[in-house]
Amino acid sequence: GIQQDDLASLIYTSGTTGKAKAVMLTHRNLVSNFLSAASVFQLNPSDNYLSILPLCHVGGRLGNYQTQYSGASIYYAENMGTIARDLADIRADGFDAVPRVLEKFYEVIISKGNKQEGFKKKVFFWAVELGLKYNPHGENGWLYELKHKIADKLVFSKWRQALGGRVRIVGCGGASLQCRLERVFWAAGIKIINMYGLTETSPIITINRTEKGRVKLGSVGLPIDGVEVKIAEDGEILCKGPNVSPGYYKDPELTRLAYDEQGWFHTGDIGHIDEKGFLMVTDRKKEIFKLSNGKFIAPQVIENIFKETPLIDQIMVIGEHQKFASALISPNFVYIEDWKKLNNIACESRYELIELPQVQSMFAAAIDAINKKLNPYERLSRYKLISDEWTPAGGELSPTLKLKRQVIQKKYHDTINQIYSK
Repeated sequence: GIQQDDLASLIYTSGTTGKAKAVMLTHRNLVSNFLSAASVFQLNPSDNYLSILPLCHVGGRLGNYQTQYSGASIYYAENMGTIARDLADIRADGFDAVPRVLEKFYEVIISKGNKQEGFKKKVFFWAVELGLKYNPHGENGWLYELKHKIADKLVFSKWRQALGGRVRIVGCGGASLQCRLERVFWAAGIKIINMYGLTETSPIITINRTEKGRVKLGSVGLPIDGVEVKIAEDGEILCKGPNVSPGYYKDPELTRLAYDEQGWFHTGDIGHIDEKGFLMVTDRKKEIFKLSNGKFIAPQVIENIFKETPLIDQIMVIGEHQKFASALISPNFVYIEDWKKLNNIACESRYELIELPQVQSMFAAAIDAINKKLNPYERLSRYKLISDEWTPAGGELSPTLKLKRQVIQKKYHDTINQIYSK
């Protein structure tokens, strides 16, 4: 018969920081993790859940198993462009997401708000501002709660309606999520369950719950049941538990490097645990780089701050061994096209569009404003707008929409040289 520690599946890592690795996952690994996840999500047989992650991805697999275990109905999104329509069609109670999907939803919502006029527009953006300050379980006090009730009736209820009217829970992982997005969706009654994990951990290591005291927006939550987490001396996140893979397929050397003598799995991520036990993830250990002045740069943290401006779709911070940090920026062409129509500007190509003096000065102002919030060494001294949209099909993003840094570095090699040769 099948034993708990028999191999159940081989799942490949996304390969964003190097070559994709074949991870061995046992029945114990997968079952322990989806049982713990099911107790957090608490789906029931009357719920509809939309899966957007491919089943070859460990998050898609977990979503599938825990949904089936809970007896809920699971549906599969047609493609990344139909998610909002699919949610409305099935009147979903929940769905899984990666941060990029939530960023896109937010951009569409804000773009609709910008098209409103007068009093309606004022109320819309008042509600958004309020939502960006949201804290769960009445932590902001009675006056905030009163305003929130009004905002929900006038604005947020319409957001839920657009997604089918029933969405209450979203499982989110796979990359770093902007805290402001988490707050605004929670304010809108759509609880983002932010979590952290890897293919090697089946995948969940830590997860935010929804109950008071067990959720902290801006963190990736507390350890999931049965899993231990600690921080190594160099800040690396270590993990132990029934969810941890026995190793990499036919690669004993790689396996040996990933586990220490005490049996702790080394995640390759840097983070810290706060006084209440919530985990904060800073960046991939491999992605943190050093400027020539000896200062360390955690690119994901900086990229997320810059993505708060609606002008930017994707950004990659660069500057290893250089005197200063710079960036390649793929603009939010939906936003810029809207601006172009509003201002009756004739422009043929995207390349022409990003070269327009008005567009250049909009970016300069936005980047200048964000730079002021950063430490001097983290500021972008230079940047280059790219006329390409970065996608999984183009190879710049992984299937879960994470930057493939090595691919981008290679593709824009000449552009990067230009940035630093000025």
